[in-house]
Amino acid sequence: MKPPAGRALRLLAAAIVVVNGFFPALWILLTSLKGEAELVRQPITYLPQAPTLANYVRAFGDQPLLRYLGNSLVVALGSTALSLAVSALAAYAIARLNLRRRQLILSGIVASSMFPLVTLLVPIFQTMRSLGLLNTYIALILPYTVLNLPVCTLVLVSFFQSIPKDLENAAMIDGCTRVGALWRVVVPLAAPGVFTAGILAFVNAWDEFLLALSLNASATMRTLPVGITLYQGEFTFPWPTISAALIVAIVPVALLIALFQERVVGGLTQGGLKG
Repeated sequence: MKPPAGRALRLLAAAIVVVNGFFPALWILLTSLKGEAELVRQPITYLPQAPTLANYVRAFGDQPLLRYLGNSLVVALGSTALSLAVSALAAYAIARLNLRRRQLILSGIVASSMFPLVTLLVPIFQTMRSLGLLNTYIALILPYTVLNLPVCTLVLVSFFQSIPKDLENAAMIDGCTRVGALWRVVVPLAAPGVFTAGILAFVNAWDEFLLALSLNASATMRTLPVGITLYQGEFTFPWPTISAALIVAIVPVALLIALFQERVVGGLTQGGLKG
């Protein structure tokens, strides 16, 4: 294949990926700036003819959107922190300790992440009800942590294995315990992996709907995915208002990914230079 043709194909593939990823979010943003009358107008207008922020005002007024946003932040941040702490210990044990049948353990971790969430809903609900944790933050933080552990552990194992053992040995000679060497040496050097695992855990907890709907039925404990469904009426579907609420839900995740993506790329570059 000639170089110009290959470059054109790569540009076309990149354009398809960009459009597929950004067009839905852009369409939701444009919809959130339209009025009801303009939304049903024929022919369709792609750009808002009279942009308005009334839908955002209505989104915050019709439902306690700020409360839902705060609940989602608490649950997502709590489960992310707990997932990283537990998965770091598990990944370090797999990467460094002389465990028998290590590959079997990794295969079990991969297999545990393949169970459909709906099959786990009833036992999780019964467990949380027996512990008296329904309609609390812990009711979502603990299950989200368990669901995020497989992917976080697998990501961290690959990064921990790339760090020379001599660095940990030097730290332990200087007086660090093995756990101290993990948190003071291994985890900082594996920062790209930690950020990647954290982003995955946060996004999974932020977007989850089924457990949030089942475990936290209280009006004050709803998260954003559940709260946004309440804008729909029995005979009405206010797309502009729902789109405005969706933009509010998308912005924190977009900002998080934008900020940490630079750190991940920078950490990978630094790791390559050190190696």
